[in-house]
Amino acid sequence: MMVTIHSIIIVILFVYGLVLGSFYNVVGLRVPEGKSIVAPRSSCPKCGHQLRATELIPVGSYLIQRGKCRQCKVGISPVYPFFELLTGLLFAGAYLLLGWSGELVIALTLISLFIIITVSDLAYMIIPDKVLLVFAGIFIIERIILPLSPWWDSFAGAVAGFMILLFIAFISKGGMGGGDIKLFALIGFVVGFKTMLLSFFFATFYGAFFGIAAMLLGYVKRKQAIPFGPFIALGTLTAYFYGAEILGWYLQLFVIAL
Repeated sequence: MMVTIHSIIIVILFVYGLVLGSFYNVVGLRVPEGKSIVAPRSSCPKCGHQLRATELIPVGSYLIQRGKCRQCKVGISPVYPFFELLTGLLFAGAYLLLGWSGELVIALTLISLFIIITVSDLAYMIIPDKVLLVFAGIFIIERIILPLSPWWDSFAGAVAGFMILLFIAFISKGGMGGGDIKLFALIGFVVGFKTMLLSFFFATFYGAFFGIAAMLLGYVKRKQAIPFGPFIALGTLTAYFYGAEILGWYLQLFVIAL
């Protein structure tokens, strides 16, 4: 069977995502602690063994070593290969949904941001300002080159995203973190007003569903803080990739109901 350009691009983006996913793990874990993302080299958190190049192959090294440090044989967290694999799958999936287009660049940048903030929010309950600032600069450049239509939709989305989360933080007396507020402002700038509202709906739905399920299963206690960043990421990607179809289905059902 002849290999197509389409298939090659999918494989390249998947591998590219695996490699970047490994780097995003480092960024998400080190930046909140004020550590350099360049040095020192990655090491085993238990014995301090510095990982060689053969131990840094995304997903592959984890499987070859059966999830254990080669030096001390202590188990390695499956979080590392999970986010590597997730990044690869999301990169490849973005291409399948958007094709080879300018918007694909926006999507890959958005996925990159979400992987980093999900890692940091799960580990430390923090969405680092440094990460948001760097990505804000990248998104501004990308939206200047690839603006939304109308162009002011980015600004409307940013203001609305910031104000909605700020209002929730105010009425909940700190129930929403400052990082979440700034993140939603950035999301609004990238996806625009309507998609931002839809992403907020999905993020709230996912967060509430997980929170209730976790309480019923005894994994979390009532009023225990749960990181909202991962749900913002999941909700935004749902709205970003499937928002138009979902709104179309909703309007169709609404018309039928009338």
